[in-house]
Amino acid sequence: MYAVIQTGGKQYKVTKDEVIFIEKLDVEAQDKVTFDVVAIGTDDGIKVGNPLLSGAKVTAEVVKNGKGKKIRVATYKPKKGEKRTKGHRQPYTQVKITSIEA
Repeated sequence: MYAVIQTGGKQYKVTKDEVIFIEKLDVEAQDKVTFDVVAIGTDDGIKVGNPLLSGAKVTAEVVKNGKGKKIRVATYKPKKGEKRTKGHRQPYTQVKITSIEA
């Protein structure tokens, strides 16, 4: 059984006991969170919501909050002597899917 959840403007295909990295949520470690379900796939077939599936929910436990690997962005303008480097680390929340209820 799998579910397609929606969080942070993105959709993720998840299964039970899977650990995923999602956009940062305003929660602490070991908190429980529930997600909106877009679709559920079972042995019988796929049920798709319009836009969400009513009566279905996915529960997850927050493992940790953190920041991703640093990326560097460089800008350069020729013949002007202008160079600039910026860095960015995207914040994330790591969650473990505990249950999928259809």
